[in-house]
Amino acid sequence: PSEDLKALMEKSYKSFTHPEVVPTRRVGDLEIMELFHGPTFAFKDVALQALGNLFEYFLLRNNKRITVVGATSGDTGSAAIAGLSGKKNVECFILFPEGRVSPIQQLQMTSVLDDNVHCIAVQGTFDDCQTIVKNLFCDLNFKKTYSLGAVNSINFARIMFQITYYFYTYFKKIPECDGVMSFSVPTGNYGDILAGYYAKRMGLPVQHLIVATNENDILNRFFTSGEYATRGMVMQTSSPSMDIGISSNFERYLFYLFGLDNKRLSLEMRQFKEQGKLKVDENLLQRARNDFLAACCNEAQTKETIARFYKEHNYMLDPHTACGVNAVLQLRKEAPAVCTSGKSKHLMCVLATAHPAKFSSAVVAATGVEAEMPEGLARLAGSQVRFTVLAPKAETIKEFIKCTVPDPTGSRNVYTLQHYFGLSVAAAACVGVGFALGRRA
Repeated sequence: PSEDLKALMEKSYKSFTHPEVVPTRRVGDLEIMELFHGPTFAFKDVALQALGNLFEYFLLRNNKRITVVGATSGDTGSAAIAGLSGKKNVECFILFPEGRVSPIQQLQMTSVLDDNVHCIAVQGTFDDCQTIVKNLFCDLNFKKTYSLGAVNSINFARIMFQITYYFYTYFKKIPECDGVMSFSVPTGNYGDILAGYYAKRMGLPVQHLIVATNENDILNRFFTSGEYATRGMVMQTSSPSMDIGISSNFERYLFYLFGLDNKRLSLEMRQFKEQGKLKVDENLLQRARNDFLAACCNEAQTKETIARFYKEHNYMLDPHTACGVNAVLQLRKEAPAVCTSGKSKHLMCVLATAHPAKFSSAVVAATGVEAEMPEGLARLAGSQVRFTVLAPKAETIKEFIKCTVPDPTGSRNVYTLQHYFGLSVAAAACVGVGFALGRRA
């Protein structure tokens, strides 16, 4: 019912600290779309606050339960937990790569002690976490038994909500521009910019969509050479939410690039899984370049961009947003006619995906100044934390879920000696502490 939907959306966004929810600020000749005014100060809040409320609404109406499993490189996890903590009929398991998220990102996740929230530090990379989640969903019996649900952009509802802020920003800015806008999007997993691509396909007047990567540049290399290939390792950078070796949402774009040919897509992705690479011909590469521009921002460029914008505009960028800004600057140098405001009043908008205070070490290194700490982050200091350290194996995570998920019907009988034995074996395989509970400064 429309009145229920309206109430759910009002509930979802009342926790945002800015009256516009997603404001846009003019910084130099760029528009900065600030997506970090939600409860976890990252763009994922826009989708996951709503998704959490929708989960609860439909589960309670139908007397169902769901086990949400997600992988995070930093921001998805805290946003998912903020959207799902305390929700009825929902269990939430978040996998994050141990030692590869910022201290504040980890604290945002692990300091939530609600009984339905379970954080798992996986001894590997984000790609390991993401692979585990995909494997769990591919086990159809396990998926059905535990009613698995997703918060990663594997769940299209995530993309759907992200589409909205492209339209929202455009309609706010259309009196100031020539009727067409461009967007530069910091991206690792390709979900946020894919939302922009769908917005364009839906009719939004978009001139350019810029794929901005950090040194983990599998996407930039594709749009440069036509080859989508892994490098075998993930670089650890100051923009950890983009430290991703395989962009899971890119497969969705390839479906359109291959002319909606699902058989070819399946064949190409099978080859990619086996060989770690796929390559398109010159014609398809040109079509892809018509859809997207791309640039890679290394660590030195990230630092320089943060410093420059603070010095010239007194505006603090987080390292992810700095990648988006730097991509625009690079493309303007390479092709002056591209991405330029000029007399046409063409607006270039960079998506600011996180609050700079979440990445204070990178900001201080670039500017010598601490970013102003929002109250919601400041009060995390000294919080009690809880998380489990596990090996990067799907079976290990399955056993943990089996031993954790409540079974009010008694139909699964998950609390058996067999399951406890399975979990003890899984825990023994870990180097870290099985359950970390303590004080975090």
